[in-house]
Amino acid sequence: MSGDRKRLAWGTLAAAALLAGCGSDKPAPQPSQAARRPVFTVQTVDAPSWKSVSAEVSTVDQAQAIARIPGILSTLTVKDGDYVRKGQVIGRIVDSQLGYQSGAYGAQAAAAQAQAAQAQADLSRTKFLYDNGVYAKARLEQAQAAASAAAAQVRAARQQQSAVQAVAGQGAVLAPSTGRVLHADVPAGSAVAPGMSIATITSGPVVLKLDLPESLVGKVHVGSAVVATGLDGDGRDQRGTVTKVYPSVDSGQVRADVTISGLDGTLIGRRVAAKVEAGTHPALLVPAKYVTTRFGIDYVDVRGARGAVATVPAQTAPSMEAGKVEILSGVSAGDRLVLGSGQ
Repeated sequence: MSGDRKRLAWGTLAAAALLAGCGSDKPAPQPSQAARRPVFTVQTVDAPSWKSVSAEVSTVDQAQAIARIPGILSTLTVKDGDYVRKGQVIGRIVDSQLGYQSGAYGAQAAAAQAQAAQAQADLSRTKFLYDNGVYAKARLEQAQAAASAAAAQVRAARQQQSAVQAVAGQGAVLAPSTGRVLHADVPAGSAVAPGMSIATITSGPVVLKLDLPESLVGKVHVGSAVVATGLDGDGRDQRGTVTKVYPSVDSGQVRADVTISGLDGTLIGRRVAAKVEAGTHPALLVPAKYVTTRFGIDYVDVRGARGAVATVPAQTAPSMEAGKVEILSGVSAGDRLVLGSGQ
């Protein structure tokens, strides 16, 4: 019995020592989950003001292939969408009256040439007789004058014929620039007048033309940023800059040219949606990851002065700055946002 009591006493002492050893290693206090979450301090910044405008894929200019003489458009060798080079013959206008006039002046030239040959022969005979003392010098001078007049008539008739042929040569319709045919609506066989447009051809590089309301005059300038949607067919945004603002107002609108890298010029005249930078405004921009949306309402976690975190609703708006949204209401400058626990 004494041995059992001793073993029991030793077991009790060992258990007590083990408990005492375990109690001496106290766990270090751990920070709360909210205290470890990243914090963003809201600040007021000058953000660009973006205005939605209408835009059109176009070229710097558009050239007109016009008729230079009256007549009948006998041929037109291009159609909408064709690519042409500057000076290329794309059509021909024929005026039948020019043919008749050219024939008449040709006949006059032939008659004048015959008269000139006769006058030259008379001059040769007169000169021979003058050299042999038969004719006086006055007779020689008369023959020389007649020969000169006949030669002048020949030249005049030929010049008139050349002028008519030159006018007929203007019946060729030439492409005024290198580009793509936008419109070629005059069918072959139509009667045309001088100055009538036969075809419209693109001229210059492809740009995006903006139609700006005149209220934005002074706010949009060369260098203003532009974001266009749907230029590539998949709805992605493409950025560019304003390179020219036209100094005129037409029906309450001002036009501006925008250069965008890789702009597709296969569909000239295509209308797309665009936004243009028009000045700045004070805004609260925060990273989008600090905003949580639940049941269609946006919330942010705001840390108070004593470290407590409160979830408050906020009204947000999209921002053109990547990865950020604009806070319209719910927080103020100086508030500290805490990253949501689910982020």
